[in-house]
Amino acid sequence: MIVGVDVGGTFTDVVAFDGSKVRTAKVATTPDQSEAVLAGALELADSAESLLLGTTIATNLLLERKGARVALITDPGFEDVIEIGRQDRPSLYDPFADRPKPLVDRAHRFVDAEQLGSDVESVAVCLLHSYRDESAEAEVAAAIPLDDLHISLSSQVAPEFREFERTSTTVLNAYLAPMIDRSLAGLDRRVRDLGYTDEVLVMRSSGGVMTLAEARRLPTAILLSGPAGGAIAAGALGALMGLDNVISFDMGGTSTDVCRIEGGKPEVTYERAIDGYVCRMPSAAIHTVGAGGGSVGWVDPGGALRVGPQSAGADPGPACYGRGGHEATVTDAHVALGRIGPQVSLGGSLEIDPDSSLTALRGLGLPIGLNATGAALGIIRIVEETMAGAVRTVSIEQGADPRLSWLVAFGGAGGLHATALARSLEMPGVLVPPHGGVFSALGLLLSPPRVDLARGVLITTDTKDSLDAIVTEVAKTAHELLADGTVETLCDARYLGQAHELTVPYEAGNGWSALADRFHRLHHERNGFSRPGDPVEVVAVRAAATGHPAMRMEDLPESRPTESLESEGREVITDDGSLSATVWNRSALGPGDRISGPAIVEEPEATTYIAPGEHAVVQEIGTLEITW
Repeated sequence: MIVGVDVGGTFTDVVAFDGSKVRTAKVATTPDQSEAVLAGALELADSAESLLLGTTIATNLLLERKGARVALITDPGFEDVIEIGRQDRPSLYDPFADRPKPLVDRAHRFVDAEQLGSDVESVAVCLLHSYRDESAEAEVAAAIPLDDLHISLSSQVAPEFREFERTSTTVLNAYLAPMIDRSLAGLDRRVRDLGYTDEVLVMRSSGGVMTLAEARRLPTAILLSGPAGGAIAAGALGALMGLDNVISFDMGGTSTDVCRIEGGKPEVTYERAIDGYVCRMPSAAIHTVGAGGGSVGWVDPGGALRVGPQSAGADPGPACYGRGGHEATVTDAHVALGRIGPQVSLGGSLEIDPDSSLTALRGLGLPIGLNATGAALGIIRIVEETMAGAVRTVSIEQGADPRLSWLVAFGGAGGLHATALARSLEMPGVLVPPHGGVFSALGLLLSPPRVDLARGVLITTDTKDSLDAIVTEVAKTAHELLADGTVETLCDARYLGQAHELTVPYEAGNGWSALADRFHRLHHERNGFSRPGDPVEVVAVRAAATGHPAMRMEDLPESRPTESLESEGREVITDDGSLSATVWNRSALGPGDRISGPAIVEEPEATTYIAPGEHAVVQEIGTLEITW
């Protein structure tokens, strides 16, 4: 029995697999995330061989600024690097947009370990050339006079050149480490005391699982732990369906995550900013927008209807939850328009209150002359445009054509918007997977153990003969850390004199000309041009070792109907007026069944809307393949 638990901002999703059968659950997320994790896990199994965790705790600590008091030890003259940063601005044309406040106060930036006071909880050590030689940082750590401090060394967190990015990442790690350590240690203690499992693994941002001990030491590696599982599952589904290019579309209660996937694997990026703080750690190239089922509709000072990024969360939640929420949300709009029926239990247990949705929508629309229906339609149009912008970000802005990719839609609200979104971008079709409402949790079971390594170098055409030896050495280290894993090696390359690089695959023995050709092609794809005659240099060598996941998408059993195939009718309101849609229970559908829109497919964790002119076919494992 393997159990995967994905902790979201609104719901905690749980999937259990015993080798032949998949079971699912969904519970409300609790302030202490371990409570929801255990409640959901125990709902499906009394014990498990492994518990796989995808969590938003690191992200939430950063967004809410609830991390530790951090001190920074660095070289003389470099104390302010973390504040100076780079020349990029948060918003190019907004003179009032400021960078976020540094996570280390000026008074806590030192050049000597003996200057540390007792008012700090965690220490980041980042010396100028430690990416080449870690001994100096080790000496500083040994000289720290205070006990019980969390110490993060840049040579262990992000051993790469660029002093600002390395310092920022190391400080982030130090800022998160004490709370993450306590939280994960508490979860580990509780599951062991209950005898639930002896193994807890945590999802990496890069799309694999790591041990609990590693996650406690390196919390920057799990900053995007939550959405990575969904991207892995979407890639596996695309590969099973024979599709090379898909875009994952995960719409939950608080946000929407999208990721471009080619060849069955999410693209991995090696630097990103999270709420303005640079983190140079590998992560799936997921783009997140504040658009979810709980996103709140509001009217700005200019009288324009807006949606999100603020969310009603799980408590009180949307107005239709009946928990005291009074603001109109995306979920309330679907209830008012008939896409979510009055008899549906959200998450399998939460009864909805349609009258409260209508009251909230009337209140939203009144100041701008809209009735409840007009406000609901406006909310849907606005949130779908926000999500379309997110898909453009991971496709068109990266040199990829969305018209060549299928959309894999999941999350509790993903199926309600998927076809409208895909059609607006001229995509060929939509896949709505089985267990779509808990698909990110299923992705945890599909995620292999993973180790990511990096080594900063500077290799040019004059020193290219040294490249293979370094690649071999880094690959060997990765293999030693994950003995039964498959190792992929890559190089960060750039044109001589460029400020930024692109990551291309490279194995020892490929040769410098092969590396250069790959770089030229990728540069042209991403930037619209290349300069094949210009010299290329390598500034980092990377290795990713991956093991074997707990299950494969092929292991999912063939979909079998558990109820008789019957449908009912329900009025659905669209921009073109009122329509009569057939309503199907997904558990009654089997392979080969066909549905034509307008139609609604309901299941405990999610709802799918099929518009007029759209057609769905149920595939072998229960995936809805929707085309038009």
